Amino acid sequence: MVIRRVNLETVCGITSTLPDNKFPEIAFAGKSNVGKSSLINGLLNRKSLARTSATPGKTQTINFYNVNDEMYLVDLPGYGYAKMSATGKQKLEQVIRNYINLSEEMVMLFVLIDSRHDIGKVDMDFLIELGQGQVPFAIIFTKGDKNGPNALAAQVEKMKKQILELWEELPPTFVSSSETGLGRQEILDYIESVLENIKEENK
Repeated sequence: MVIRRVNLETVCGITSTLPDNKFPEIAFAGKSNVGKSSLINGLLNRKSLARTSATPGKTQTINFYNVNDEMYLVDLPGYGYAKMSATGKQKLEQVIRNYINLSEEMVMLFVLIDSRHDIGKVDMDFLIELGQGQVPFAIIFTKGDKNGPNALAAQVEKMKKQILELWEELPPTFVSSSETGLGRQEILDYIESVLENIKEENK
């Protein structure tokens, strides 16, 4: 997939109505500060299109990036930020659920999980909820440059085993780094395959 044109087309707040988009949507979700915005910048080959911050909970809107006038990458707010008030967390989690449940154009949800740690309860509960709702999702283990290759491989294998305790088979999984570009081409190729499958189904 060649990224030719990108623009931030729509920003939805807590009370906003989702846009009536005509292109497929590929969405990104994950805990606060897991690296969603950095990953999107890396995938789109843009340095600062999606706003990044060292402060968790920075993204509190749903941001729709029009890519090549053929799809949208959708940056969802981060969930599970411990220092946010209970009311604030509930509102953001409802924004995420509303998008996942109501978007008619979402064809794939990438769930981002920090590759340095075991899968925690917040992430696992989210994965279980997606499975129960039959939401199509894939997993991206982020920050793949933070551990050495052997430690990274061992940790990713451990997390896959965690998932297989609940699922009969693994969803598609990727390892990424916004610093080194690790996983970028594999993720773009997968997105392209998803879009091609949709085109075939709609013929």
